[in-house]
Amino acid sequence: MFKKILIANRGEIACRIIRTARRLGIATVAVYSDADAEALHVRQADEAVRIGPPPSAESYLRIDRIIEACRATGAEAVHPGYGFLSEKAAFAAALAEAGIAFIGPDARAIAAMGDKLAAKALAEKAGVSTVPGHLEAIPDAEAAVKIARRIGYPVMIKAAAGGGGKGMRLARSDTEVRDGFRAAAGEARSSFADDRLFIEKYIEEPRHIEIQVLGDAQGKVVHLFERECSIQRRHQKVIEEAPSPFLDAKTRAAMGAQAVALAKAVDYRSAGTVEFIVDRDRNFYFLEMNTRLQVEHPVTEAITGLDLVELMIRIAAGEPLPFTQKDLKLAGSSIEARVYAEDPVRNFLPSIGRLVRYIPPAGEGIRVDSGVEEGAEISVYYDPMIAKLSAQGATRDEAIARLQAALDAFHIRGLSHNIPFLAAVVAKARFREGRLSTNFIAEEFPEGFTGAAIEPLAEADFITVAAAAQRILAEQAARIGGQLPGHGAPTPETWTVCLDRAQDGTARHSLGVTRAGDVIIVADDSGQHPVETAWRPGEPLLRATLDGRPVVFQIARRGIGMELSRGGATLRLSVLTPRAAELLTLMPVKPPPDLSRFLMSPMPGLLISLAVEEGQEVKAGEELAVIEAMKMENLLRAERDGQVAKIHARPGDNLAVDQIILEFS
Repeated sequence: MFKKILIANRGEIACRIIRTARRLGIATVAVYSDADAEALHVRQADEAVRIGPPPSAESYLRIDRIIEACRATGAEAVHPGYGFLSEKAAFAAALAEAGIAFIGPDARAIAAMGDKLAAKALAEKAGVSTVPGHLEAIPDAEAAVKIARRIGYPVMIKAAAGGGGKGMRLARSDTEVRDGFRAAAGEARSSFADDRLFIEKYIEEPRHIEIQVLGDAQGKVVHLFERECSIQRRHQKVIEEAPSPFLDAKTRAAMGAQAVALAKAVDYRSAGTVEFIVDRDRNFYFLEMNTRLQVEHPVTEAITGLDLVELMIRIAAGEPLPFTQKDLKLAGSSIEARVYAEDPVRNFLPSIGRLVRYIPPAGEGIRVDSGVEEGAEISVYYDPMIAKLSAQGATRDEAIARLQAALDAFHIRGLSHNIPFLAAVVAKARFREGRLSTNFIAEEFPEGFTGAAIEPLAEADFITVAAAAQRILAEQAARIGGQLPGHGAPTPETWTVCLDRAQDGTARHSLGVTRAGDVIIVADDSGQHPVETAWRPGEPLLRATLDGRPVVFQIARRGIGMELSRGGATLRLSVLTPRAAELLTLMPVKPPPDLSRFLMSPMPGLLISLAVEEGQEVKAGEELAVIEAMKMENLLRAERDGQVAKIHARPGDNLAVDQIILEFS
């Protein structure tokens, strides 16, 4: 066994590897860029080595500096995590040449599976089902159009060296092929330094299901069952679960056998994942093999009871797998949600900034994998993942219920995040029923995400809890109001709840709010509703028992009112005395400023190009600018016809969110 390993990664996965290494008694070495000098993984490791400035190309992707750090610290092996150098054959080869063990497959296997064109050819030779398509690099957009017509629409344009959803575009027409080819090539060039593209048939109503495999140096290969990863946005996984609610035992066994056959074909040693696309009839086709640890590995660990990081380390040290395929059993269900620093109501644009408050959930069956803590900063330089939240249960329904409660209790302030969106996804009846596909998000949120709708019964819960909170606030005010003991003003027992500053008198509810010992009684037209809570003013989470049901709300003061969030929905309201509610109707409402003549940056990022100049006439839908953020290119188009009056930013400028790029006359 190794005495010291270096982790060639950062953030969540680096912290994850450190936990297992520490349990095994293995010393750890962290590496960091200048942007990560104060990062959690740096403080958790036994040693840390600076490897360069913030850009990953000058730090985490520098093979020479990783090897220098190994030599300086005496690290015997390197775990690459996922991303960065984890699937670079040149990295594994350089480590081998330096006499340093790579905790992953050898360079030959990485190279064989890293090129999607070669991987598909190898899969076909190994008897693995593949999707029809053109498996040779395509020279230009017009050639792509001809190939797409021959295959038949819809088609998927893919980067040959791609991964993580980058360099991929769905096309249903010649125009979309031309536009998608250019965009995919740009992303592939930026992310992988390889702009080769190929095209394959797009499977309608597809499910994305992958098989986890493990192979040792003795030639034994097993699979650890499947993960359902169909909930995706822009080909990036959002929610994953194990096992799949769709597969039957026969299909599971067949997919597992093909995944093992492919791994054996390349003499695979370590943890890897064979990804399939599955149609409505459970026909499955090979997509790619990821020669690394997957982001979503916690759900597999939950249903098998295994530590994949430990097994990777032991395999790299030459130890055989301690079990056979027959020894592996499924146990329960686990679901993982990826928590990102992004704004779901602004088309999921990245959000950067400091985690002013960070309170992850806890409880039975809950696991949080994170590389941040309160006060940490989410940088523009790297992936905006904050944490991975997993919930395990004896059944899928139990796992879903625990995940919903954990999402409600996950408190983050200081930047935008996608927790409301995740909660809305999990709350969908279609999700609970297991009717999934990679089109799920597009179909369930066709107009984008603007917050979950609040049903009447749920809205009543918001109102009742807000009234109980106001009662607690009023009692506190009475205690600290500077009045003589026993002579304070009584706490009002009649309140008016105004939704969204309803000055016109609508969306109002008159409630009676009294206290009976430790229970607050909220009375409305439907009856009396007891609320039991230990919440104190200033706490961000209000946990209560409402009508005998446990509930969790996130709560914050907003001016004279408050904001409550639960289940992906947010409601702003004010709980006022009847007289204050009456006076509220007289308050003027300030309209928001008109910003329609400005094109503003929807995210922090680099302005790659401008397609217009001052004085130019533009039509609605015409390209205006391209912004790169988190290695993704974002095309900005004109929302209406107009004329460019002035340009405020130039290509190469680093833009802040809402910074003006140009204005129209």
